[in-house]
Amino acid sequence: MSEHETGQVATSAAEIYEQFFVPALFIDWPEKLLAAAGVKAGDQVLDVACGTGVLAREAKRQAGADGQVTGVDINDGMLAVARSKSPAIHWREGKAENLPFDDNAFDRVLCQFGLMFFRDQKKAISEMLRVLRPGGGLAIAVWASLAETPGYAAVAVMLNDLFGPELAKSIEAPYALGDKEVLKALFADAGAAGVTLDTVAGKARFASVEAWIYTDIKGWTLADVINDEQYELLKQEAADRLSPFVLADGTVEFEAPAHIISLSV
Repeated sequence: MSEHETGQVATSAAEIYEQFFVPALFIDWPEKLLAAAGVKAGDQVLDVACGTGVLAREAKRQAGADGQVTGVDINDGMLAVARSKSPAIHWREGKAENLPFDDNAFDRVLCQFGLMFFRDQKKAISEMLRVLRPGGGLAIAVWASLAETPGYAAVAVMLNDLFGPELAKSIEAPYALGDKEVLKALFADAGAAGVTLDTVAGKARFASVEAWIYTDIKGWTLADVINDEQYELLKQEAADRLSPFVLADGTVEFEAPAHIISLSV
């Protein structure tokens, strides 16, 4: 898997990711995952592939003073931002396929938009089940298909036309588990029987097309790949190609649905 397929951003991109990507794409989802997993006051909660910590921070608010939240991620740049935002959460570096925790360690295990980037997705699911206590709850979110997310479908075509298929993978990769039947089969193979899969509507929102392109390039895996000349070309192309997603006030909005897989054990 390339860096585009594993979603590993450079350290320099992590702050931009937190500042721009989180409000644009991720801010509405923690509440939905916490409800799906049944997170409540006093719970021990694990956030797998926590990134800069948007889900973990909300989990901590819900778990309260008597609860404890741990975030684990493979990316030290993401974790550095996460630690700066919330020192009350336990932040750990580690792989989803080999979680550095004992069996039955957590009441709730969450993963928001990370599963599609894991090198061994089946093993990662098995690991999440291993650390989940009997009576606990699991909730995992993945993006629905690229075809159901028109804004990013257009960006993928634009990147392919301008720079070729390898760079387009940076936009295509997050939607790799959008097929519901493939997703159900993956969980069954990992030993997660009786899961519930719900497709939930969502929106992507950016202040402008320029802000959208800045976020996608500077806050993602292309940050150290696209040079200044290519970036200027991309901005020029985007102004026209992405205009169908611009609202009357100049902001950008388009559908961005996701699948939430939940399980009580």
